[in-house]
This record gives sequence, structure tokens and C-alpha cells, in this order.
Amino acid sequence: SHVANKYPKIRTVFDKWKDTDAMLSNLSKNQELKSALLEETPWVLNAQSEEQQKKNIGLLFDLDRMAKEKEAAIRKLADRQLSNGGFSWFPGGRDNWYITQYLLEGIGHLEALGVKSEDSKIKNLRSKAIGYIDARILEMYEKLEKRVKEGKAKWEDDHLNYLAAHYLYTRSFFINDFPLRGKNKTVQEYYLGQADKYWTSRNIYTQGMLALAAHRSDTGKTAEEIMASLKERSLNSEELGMYWKYDTGYYWYQLPIETHALMIEAFDEVAKDAQAVDDLKVWLLKNKQTNHWKTTKATAAATYALLLRGDNWLLEDNIVEVRLGERIKLGGTKMGASKDSNISYEPGTGYFKTTWKGEDIQADMADIQVKNTNKVVAWGALYWQYFEDLDKVKTFEETPLTIKKQLFKEVKTGKGLELRPLGAKESLIVGDKVKVRIEIRVDRDMEYVHIKDMRASGFEPINVLSQYKWQGGLGYYESTKDASTNFFMDYLPKGTYVFEYPLRVQHAGDFSNGLTTIQCMYAPEFTSHSEGIRVAVK
Repeated sequence: SHVANKYPKIRTVFDKWKDTDAMLSNLSKNQELKSALLEETPWVLNAQSEEQQKKNIGLLFDLDRMAKEKEAAIRKLADRQLSNGGFSWFPGGRDNWYITQYLLEGIGHLEALGVKSEDSKIKNLRSKAIGYIDARILEMYEKLEKRVKEGKAKWEDDHLNYLAAHYLYTRSFFINDFPLRGKNKTVQEYYLGQADKYWTSRNIYTQGMLALAAHRSDTGKTAEEIMASLKERSLNSEELGMYWKYDTGYYWYQLPIETHALMIEAFDEVAKDAQAVDDLKVWLLKNKQTNHWKTTKATAAATYALLLRGDNWLLEDNIVEVRLGERIKLGGTKMGASKDSNISYEPGTGYFKTTWKGEDIQADMADIQVKNTNKVVAWGALYWQYFEDLDKVKTFEETPLTIKKQLFKEVKTGKGLELRPLGAKESLIVGDKVKVRIEIRVDRDMEYVHIKDMRASGFEPINVLSQYKWQGGLGYYESTKDASTNFFMDYLPKGTYVFEYPLRVQHAGDFSNGLTTIQCMYAPEFTSHSEGIRVAVK
């Protein structure tokens, strides 16, 4: 509601998006550029789900409907608050400390965005929930106090757990409206002192929360030390922006999108580093390029960070100018059609696409210049599609997503089975067992990745049943077809992976072994292939 009223342009964009390709999932777009049709993958329902999400966003700009939805949401929250001020994970459950703090954190985010609700239910809910989390941290402190008296613990030991750190962060949003008093003030000072001592042994997400809590509580020394450390440990890339090696796990404090959104908040509020904030935003958007954020929690955190911090990129609407050689200029105008062609641009994103036939392509078109007058990051891709004999195709090494394929002959020796690479010294005969080894290198996390591995017509697969597998740190669904084996990966984390599968030699002859292609179906500009080779069977 706040965004729709503050930025009418966004509503206009969604009105223009109705019944256009903009409402399609990235999985459904640009089918002509993809190595497999969407219908041939396990992700058809994922695409339908994302399309429905995009259509649902358009409903938010119906102001009458939005007012009713807001009332219903507030009423639901108020009804679900328990008598002690806490909330349960699900209706009918026991009160839960974390979920109560998470809801309060969301209210704090809204108020930081300038969205202050005058609804008495929200005010009452907020007041009772703050009382609840204050009681829970006090209860934890008093248990520690009892253990200290019994000689089972020491005050100076490390007692800063994740919930205490999250409490300090959440409570800091309301420190002015609801100041701490009495023993609760003592508890806060104790855990802030713990943060000063032990922040170095915590993960990035917790360090960000502690920095913000310390900054808002005027214990600036701790906050400055944490931010300086985070800056030193950050990774920086011209293309990917600023980021860290994030934890991997399923706990609430191990989620990369939420962690990164918190880093944007910390570098803006504590470090006041505008350049770092912009670089952090770049990573967040580049992550969205190749990943489908499936949780409301991640999306809400990212939206908060992008709206609140740094320059407002929503207002940037200049079209990126692309020049190919001296003759062709695309873009460079405001929303609408290009002066030089009948290309139209997608409202809001500025996305456009054009193609040339083979006879229209000139050598100087390989000289490409891109001019972006917006502050916001932009990206695009140029594809070259051509015909060539499979065994003459070469591979490219320096790309974000690379794949290498090797064939090995399995040989029995006195020491056991050996894998020998096929080449001039190692030939095949009918009946031999061949291992296909595929090596993947990827420089960023990607979702919906498809590998199509062609095989020579003289080979037959040993694995003929389609099934989910785990090998070499990689989970994938393997599907065997007549002329190829397909691998579908829901999630491909940054790194290097090697996996193998067996084939049996069935026929003699001289065969082309084809290519192995890999592509992110969510962002088809990320694609690669192995080089073509020939296989001789005696």
C-alpha cells in the first residue's frame, strides 16, 4: 500500500504488463534460446507458480481490495496473538520466541520505511509482543543467574546465543518508543557486553544484527569494529558486486538472502558507506537473475533492503544503449519504441530483444558498446547460433558456467579396476565399459540447471531408469533418452563438481560423440558446451 501510493509509476508499469510476456515466469520466456523445452523438464509447475505470483502482484494495486486485505491481515495477526503477547508457529500451538521476534522485526522494518500504522490493533499487538520478548530474555538471564550462583557457570563465559542476538536487533527498532527499564536494562547491557567480547566467533548474519543493535544502543565501538571486519572479509567483483562466503544450512540464521539484506541495512545505517550499499544491491539483483526466490521471508527481506537503503533504483527508466559496429544503435531513448527500429521495450525493466538473419550479420557487429546512464545495474546477452559438425565444435573456458567432458575406458589390472583416458594409446572394442566424466565450474549460485549429454550411436547406457541421484556433492535427476542422457539440477551452488556415469560399447565403427551442453533455464544467457570429439571402436 505504501509503495503503491508513494511510487505511482509502479502501478502504471503493472497496468502495462497485463496480458504480456512480462507476466511469464523466466522459465517460460525465450524458449528458442534454451537447450530443452520447458515441457521436457521437471519444472513446469514451478513456472506456473511464478506466473501466478506475478499476476497476484497486480492485484495489490486495486486500492479498495488492498484496504480490505490489510484489514484482514491485521485482524488475523491480532486474533493469533496469545494472552501472554507471544505468537505460535501455527494456530493452536504454543507461543514461540523466535516467530514473535520475527513478526516484531517485520513491524520494525515497516516503521523504518516510514509506514506507521495508526490502527489500534497493531499498536496493542506491538506493545504486548515487546512485553513478551522482554519477559523471555529476562527468563533466560535469570536461569543463567541461578546457574552462576550454583557455581555451574561464569558471567564472563560465552552465553550469547542466536536468540539473544536476534532479541537485541529486534528490540533496537523500538528502543525510543519503549525504553528498557529496571532489570531488563541490566539484561540488555549484559548481552551487549557479551557481543563486544564474542562477536568474532559468530556468523555473518549474527554479526550484522549485533552491529545494528550496538549502534542503536550507542555502544559504537563494537559496531565500528564489526563493520570494519565485515568490510575486510568481503569479496568484491565488478560484475557480482560485494558479497561474502555465506553459511549453508536451513536454520533461520543461515539463509543467504536474508543475511545479505541485513548487510545492506548495516552498511547503510552503521558504516554509512554508500558505495558498499550500491555494490551489495548489485549482488542481490544478480542473485535474482539466476535464482527463483521461493520464500516470502527472503523476498520480504530483499524488498525492505532495496526500498530503504541507498539510492532509489525504482525511479531509473532510461533505456540502455547498445551499439553494434558503426551501423546499428539500439535503445538510448525513454520508454517506447526505438528511433532506429520497431523494437519495443518492456515497461519497468526496459527489456528488449531483436534478431538478425545470417545474411545480415557483418564482421564489425562483433564490436559491441553498451552505455547505461542509469545508476541501477543492467545486464543482457548476445547469442550466436550457427550450424557445425558436432566433432568440430570448440569449447570456451572463460565463462561464468563451464563444462568439460572426458571419456575413460575401464580396464581390469592386477591392482584392480583402472580408468584410462581415451586417446591415441587407448582404443575401444565392442563390449568395453566406458565411464563418462563431467566436470562443471560455476562462479555463482544458479537454479533450474539442465545438462544434455549426447552419446555416440555405438554406445548404450547402463543406467536406463530415470531417478534422483546424489554424487560428488551434487543432487540431480537423471533421465536417459535414446541419443542423450539429461541431468536436471534444482540448485547448483557456486563451486566445482565432478560426476560420472557408465556406458557400454555395442557397435564397431567411427562415431561422433556429440556435445555436452549446460544451461541455466531461469537465465538462458548462462550456457556452455564441451568440445566435440570422435570415437573409434574396433
